[in-house]
Amino acid sequence: MSSNPVGWFEIYVSDLERATKFYETILGVKLEKLDSPSPEVEMVAFPMAMDGPGASGALTKMDGVAPGGNSVMVYFSCTDCATEAARIEDAGGRLQQPKTDIGDYGFCAMAVDTEGNTFGLHSSQ
Repeated sequence: MSSNPVGWFEIYVSDLERATKFYETILGVKLEKLDSPSPEVEMVAFPMAMDGPGASGALTKMDGVAPGGNSVMVYFSCTDCATEAARIEDAGGRLQQPKTDIGDYGFCAMAVDTEGNTFGLHSSQ
């Protein structure tokens, strides 16, 4: 395999407009509506390059996080994850773990979005 193993993720929401505003606010990006293959599915996409290498991922065992249900963890890449973490509460989310040093792997922060989904922010500094 020449690219990273994760090429797509979906974060399920109940209020698409609210969730779109949340992620646009904290990540400083514009999400775009995608054409739906069926009327019961609505989607907005994070910025993407169709010919890009995708995103990496890992199997993770972590105290307090059980498998099953809502156990998918998406980490968004940032220049400094403290910047995006600082926007979370004003955007209606909840900061679960502030910027934390993870040694040789950089830094991460964890949060909960407006829909109750946990996600991470990662940066090298």
